[in-house]
Amino acid sequence: MKTVTLHLPDNVDLNEKEISTMLAAQLYDLGKMSLGQAANLVGLSKEEFMDELGKYKISIFGETLEEIEHDLKNA
Repeated sequence: MKTVTLHLPDNVDLNEKEISTMLAAQLYDLGKMSLGQAANLVGLSKEEFMDELGKYKISIFGETLEEIEHDLKNA
């Protein structure tokens, strides 16, 4: 496993868990990590991590909200 060190300005008010979750969510969204890998990175179950993805407006289905709304309108 790789280790990354970040030096953030003091005015960035985020703790390590929040930063890890943001990174895991972004890596999942980009397809660089599976849902299980991303959840494991932050120490959450898949279900808990899926809840976190919602906070970042990241779909577990690989589609944007706009794409889903478009599909619903055309169904």
